[in-house]
Amino acid sequence: MAVKRVCLFTGNANPELAADIARELNSPLGEARVSRFSDGETFCEIRENVRGLDAYVVQPTSSPVNDNLMELLIMCDALRRASAASITAVIPYYGYARQDRKVAPRTPITSKLVADLLVASGVDRVVCVDLHAGQIQGFFNIPFDHLYALPVFLNDYLKQKYDAEAVFISPDAGGVERTRAYSKRLGASLAIIDKRRERANVSEVMHLIGDVKGRDCIIVDDLIDTAGTLCNAARAVMDNGARSVVACATHGVLSGPAVQRIQESPLSEVVVTNSIRPSEEAAACNKIRFLSIAKLLAEAIRRIHNSDSVSSLFV
Repeated sequence: MAVKRVCLFTGNANPELAADIARELNSPLGEARVSRFSDGETFCEIRENVRGLDAYVVQPTSSPVNDNLMELLIMCDALRRASAASITAVIPYYGYARQDRKVAPRTPITSKLVADLLVASGVDRVVCVDLHAGQIQGFFNIPFDHLYALPVFLNDYLKQKYDAEAVFISPDAGGVERTRAYSKRLGASLAIIDKRRERANVSEVMHLIGDVKGRDCIIVDDLIDTAGTLCNAARAVMDNGARSVVACATHGVLSGPAVQRIQESPLSEVVVTNSIRPSEEAAACNKIRFLSIAKLLAEAIRRIHNSDSVSSLFV
């Protein structure tokens, strides 16, 4: 069923995902041109009438983070000045989410700064998937829908390959709640990696809490950046006698040496969603599998637009 009076726009961050969402909604993408001047300034032109319409801008703020964030802000400002009735920012991956608190003196809380910029640009509502820190929702004084990719992983991957004999692994103490949600739905066991981080993007696995001997293990995380934590966790799991180990993570940031590390690790497969547009290297890696979250986001947009409940999507 087509969504009436909805304008769906996208920038350059992940146009393929936006096109998939538009197909799920049976609604074409709105006409917008996002370009840059010779000095690098971003320019946006909305090429259709949006007066009185509900506009949805699909734009993950992934690498290059600053360029994609500015595209999102400028598109929302253009829509506001074109008299759109409402503007919803659909941000599958929220950049700067790891800077959600002060970790040392004289450091910023950039997640809050980004939230303020979005509101100032005219955004009326935000939709995100698997925030790195759930408390980021509190940085906004506008409606915020926090979706989870758990049903995508369960229905499109895990239920076909694993049962209650599997063990779900949290790569650190902070991810235990997320991992428990997965294990609970398959009736499987839970284990935790005790990890200590000396500095950013560098982690050291200390020991494993839980029994994985002879079991198929699934490491669950919200994102994979340089894959150091993930690969160290996979080695610790295999060193403790696991039969196999795979990983499921919502956001495949996969920066720096991530793809090479995954290729050389004991991981048999790494499953991520298409919330971030994959690099050519990641797309070519035979160990990395991508699942689509287009149906999840399309259903959220449909329910928001029709003023239906979105809570059933918060699995």
